[in-house]
Amino acid sequence: MQDIKKVVLAYSGGLDTSVILKWLIETYKCEVIAVTANLGQPEDLSGVEEKALKTGASKAYVVDLREEMAKDFVFPMMRGAAIYEGRYLLGTSIARPLIAKALVDIARKEGADAISHGATGKGNDQVRFEFAASALAPDIKVIAPWREWELMSRTALTAFADKHGIPISSAAKRYSMDANMLHTSFEGSELENPGNEPHESCHERCVPVEQAPDTPEMVSVDFECGNPVAVNGKALSPAAIITTLAEIAGRNGIGRDDMVENRFVGMKCRGVYENPAGTLLYKLHRDLEGICLDRELLGIRDMLAVRYSQCVYNGFWYSPEREAMQAFMDKSQEGVTGTVRAKLYKGGVWPLARTSPNSLFSEDLATFEGGDYDHKDAAGFIRLNSLRLRLHAAVKNKLKG
Repeated sequence: MQDIKKVVLAYSGGLDTSVILKWLIETYKCEVIAVTANLGQPEDLSGVEEKALKTGASKAYVVDLREEMAKDFVFPMMRGAAIYEGRYLLGTSIARPLIAKALVDIARKEGADAISHGATGKGNDQVRFEFAASALAPDIKVIAPWREWELMSRTALTAFADKHGIPISSAAKRYSMDANMLHTSFEGSELENPGNEPHESCHERCVPVEQAPDTPEMVSVDFECGNPVAVNGKALSPAAIITTLAEIAGRNGIGRDDMVENRFVGMKCRGVYENPAGTLLYKLHRDLEGICLDRELLGIRDMLAVRYSQCVYNGFWYSPEREAMQAFMDKSQEGVTGTVRAKLYKGGVWPLARTSPNSLFSEDLATFEGGDYDHKDAAGFIRLNSLRLRLHAAVKNKLKG
């Protein structure tokens, strides 16, 4: 066993991380510092410090990362139009590199030898935490208890907690869930079979569309250089924009998806995701780009967006390729400034109007009522662009002959 004197643990206060805290102390005979990240998740974090200290932590931090998450992680990802496998808006994925950064920062401050997380050996989160740690602090060891211990079931974890007097919730937990300001994910229970419909309790952020209001709601979002800066004309901080739009979209049943995705480790996984703010921002941002981005620039950005989203999903946030792609994404967004107004109704988002001081749309060119466009110019354009087709046809005819 490597000599470990002090460990910084990503701590939620739930069963897994509470057991991990005590297990680290017993197994490594070390000091454990608990770190809880406030990412705007719906859970009440009051009492989490006290619980960590009672379970054996030498110190307990609750770090407020809401504005940093929105400004430095969510917004750059949205500037990159990231959406994994065409559907998943990367709500869990984008939080992990930030949590890892917080763990490393506190490990440096406290002189810790290692950091630890509660991700299992099956999922993507272990990769995201440890890739981030490798990039930020390759000298700090990472302890992943799920890859070391023998506590491989909830029954075993509960028995360990009972033995060590660790208080756990008596309420049965139907799903494995992750939440932050942007999203809530649900996995496990009936969702482990893709042929089962989700239980009705699998709703937290988005009302069922049947319960959404019967009257459409209008919303407008202002953007500057690809970033949302105001909702309905009111300037807000990055985190406040996300929480405001989450409430607006969620009450209209917007942002829920039930999908099977391909995990980085190789297996398929079925999950239900609720990401109301991200869904709304993604659609309105794309709509504004329609008048602000050049056709070829948009095409290249969309090709890169696939690779960019894979970087985020697979845990390569701090990689050179993601950083290089981010520079391109940010350059592409320099002119994406303006306002989009949309109608929200029972799970749907319909942009109605978009304006921008940088619009590339020309009414004079697009109008059916004359204008300065000379239709005769199209003849030369067509002839030059079809030259290769006529040459190819000649060769085909020659081969047939």
